[in-house]
Order: sequence, then C-alpha cells, then structure tokens
Amino acid sequence: MKKLIFTITLLALIVVPALAKKENKITIAGSTTVLPIAQATAEVFMDKNPEINISVRGGGSSVGIASIIAGTVDIGDASRHIKSKELVQAREKGIDPYENVIANDAIAIILHKDNPINGLTLEQIKDIYTGKIQNWKEVDGPNMPIVIISRDVSSGTFEVFNTKVLSGATGASGSLMLASNNAVATTVKDTPGAIGYAGLGYVTDKIKAIEVNGIFPSKQTVQNKKYPIARTLHMYTNGTPKGIVKDYIDFILSSEGQELIEEQGFISVK
Repeated sequence: MKKLIFTITLLALIVVPALAKKENKITIAGSTTVLPIAQATAEVFMDKNPEINISVRGGGSSVGIASIIAGTVDIGDASRHIKSKELVQAREKGIDPYENVIANDAIAIILHKDNPINGLTLEQIKDIYTGKIQNWKEVDGPNMPIVIISRDVSSGTFEVFNTKVLSGATGASGSLMLASNNAVATTVKDTPGAIGYAGLGYVTDKIKAIEVNGIFPSKQTVQNKKYPIARTLHMYTNGTPKGIVKDYIDFILSSEGQELIEEQGFISVK
C-alpha cells in the first residue's frame, strides 16, 4: 500500500506540472497580415502575465485555419473568412471554428515610390493583374513595363484581392507570387515599375500607396466603408474562446489591445 501511494504521488508530481505547463501556453499560427498584431499583443500580454507563454508563427491564412481544423494550435490567424469547404472539413473532425474579429484592414495597392501614378480604378487594377495592361503608359504613366507582384494562393490577402478585384479571373502569367506581405512590400520597394498589394500595416514611406477609385486607404475610409478593398482580420478558435485564450483575445479587444493594433498600422474595431 505504501508503495502504491508513493507511485501515485510520483505520478502526480510529474503529470500535474505538465498539465499546468500546457494550460499556460497558447499556440498561434497563420496569416502574415495578422502576424505583427499577434506578436505585439502577445508580447505585452506575456509581460502582464509572466506565467503564460505564447508561441506565434506565420504561414498564411490557409495554414492558420488548417491548423485549427487539425487541432495543432489554439488560435488560427486569418485575414479572410473561413471557406465553406473548410467548415465542412472542420465539422467532420468535430471542430467548431469560431471567428473572433480583432481588427479592420485595407488592402493597399502599392507602387515603387518613384512611380508618378497616384491612383487607379478597380477595373485598371484588374486589367493589370490579368495581363490586359502591361505598360504604365497605358494608364497615363511612364513608358515602363509593369512588374506584377502578388501573394501565393495560401494567403488570405490573395483570396480577398482575388474576390474583390479580380472577381475570380485568372491572373497574368509571369506574376511573381510571394509568401508574405513583407516580401511583397520589399520587392515593390526594390523594383521600379512594380505593383503589389499588402495589408495597411505594411505600408511605409519606402513605397507608395495609391488611391483606388479615387479613395485613399485610411482609417477613416475603411471605417466609413468607402475604400473598396477593405476587410476584417480574424483569430479563429475551436468554439468560443475559453480560459487563457479568452483572456488573451479579451486583451486584444480591450482599449489597450486596440491601441497596439493601431500602432502596427492597422485599424481598430472599436
């Protein structure tokens, strides 16, 4: 009996700390648009709660949603809404994806900073990205070939752009498909004649954001719904958030969390 009690006690000493460690950890993966928000808010949240560890990585919106479906993360970041086929896959696995809207965003159309073009219409952007327009002189710009920079197909930014701008049309062959917002912004910065698109938080003075249909992407034009390529940003959980995951998302939605979102260049939901 003493040996049995000792064994149970030993197991408790091993299992309880392991469970506590697991309960004090949050894993996050997904959208590169949401990534800087997750990193900034996780850092402050961990400072306030030293016993909690938050692991954050990118990979794209499809990766974030797939990770929630697979049960390998606590939060799946996505810059698009979950697709019907993904919902079906989730339900088949007993997963209930819950969409937590944590920020607003604009997909900015960005050019090399020396490009004199200040605005394009949605139709012109579509014609560029489908290959119908191939030189800037066709839209009253310089005589310079257009270099098309796009996102890869696992990107939520690509999905939103494809829906709101291309209307599902096939993109031009030869488009450079990149894996992150940062890669798009950097490539546009370094490539005269380039055009790209990225979340508002990735727009810097090293590149040039332009008007779309005469509307410049900004907090005001997103909140008043005038900018035509606006969207919401999401953190998906399995069911409504609970425990420390709820505490973390509640922090993001607090006034302090929303201020951090705006510091990253995105737009608050409040």
